[in-house]
Amino acid sequence: QVQLVESGGGLVQAGGSLRLSCAASGRTFSRYATGWFRQAPGKEREFVAAISWNGASTYYADSVKGRFTISRDNAKNTAYLQMNSLKAEDTAVYYCALGSHTYSRAREYDYWGQGTQVTVSS
Repeated sequence: QVQLVESGGGLVQAGGSLRLSCAASGRTFSRYATGWFRQAPGKEREFVAAISWNGASTYYADSVKGRFTISRDNAKNTAYLQMNSLKAEDTAVYYCALGSHTYSRAREYDYWGQGTQVTVSS
């Protein structure tokens, strides 16, 4: 069993930056791909970014490409999402998840964190 805890969310002005962290318990973190998803009020959970188990491959939603960077540190059992040039439409609860592959569909992931709120003021 793996538990995930996200942190780093908050309130930021448009154009600003935040770095989200996803800390995993257990010793199996490095076996999994990691994904970041977000869910805004009244909307479905959507894919943001994913990274392979070894960090060699990364994938991004078109809406965040060039602004967000996903990374991981397996020695620290932690994944990150660096978010730059934030926009009001990035406002959502952000979740990290672990899965067997870098899927873009939420249902393919096995473990989820509780989420962290990101609010971007315009």
